[in-house]
Amino acid sequence: MSTLISGIFAMLLIIFLVLPLHECAHGWVALKLGDNTAKYQGRLTLDPIASMDPMGTLCLLLFGYGWAKPVPVDARNFKNPKRDMVLTALAGPLSNLVAALVGALILRILVLPFHMNLATPVWQFFSYYIGINISLAVFNLLPIPPLDGSKIVGGFLSSQALYNYYKYQNAISLILIMVLFMGFLDLPLTFLNNLFYNGINGIADLPFRLFGFV
Repeated sequence: MSTLISGIFAMLLIIFLVLPLHECAHGWVALKLGDNTAKYQGRLTLDPIASMDPMGTLCLLLFGYGWAKPVPVDARNFKNPKRDMVLTALAGPLSNLVAALVGALILRILVLPFHMNLATPVWQFFSYYIGINISLAVFNLLPIPPLDGSKIVGGFLSSQALYNYYKYQNAISLILIMVLFMGFLDLPLTFLNNLFYNGINGIADLPFRLFGFV
């Protein structure tokens, strides 16, 4: 029961705080690079309602992978549109990885010095929190519209190729949901999640190894 409750609380924190942070990171980087579209449309906010995408939230609840309502970005306002769009797109997944690292550090501060049982609700909550953040980062890096990875790949495509890439965005999104439901992406996503999970926890362990806690 405690595992279920910890998972629910972690998921709620992701939906109401981390997803808005993900989108706000996009808007903030875009603003710094010269595009104030998100600011003028009121999307530089941590208000979860402004960032909630019904289908993305449902996929997050069902599969552990999802997305938020994209922050509006106008690449015409960038000095270097392709490069700056790549940087703006990277900001979202990077915010999830930073959130996961912060969670891993907080977990160690709360647990390791006091030698708490690893099965405690605190440990379970942060394990879910770290894992979901990493899953969101990995999932959003997939080069499939409308995910961030498609915008990163778009920075390396010609204008015509980019047009064709987004021409079938709605159909590709529907196929993505079907592929997720049928589990075809489970193996590669699990591999990448484990890779990032081990990396994040390894980084978080470093300062505590110096003091002999790990």
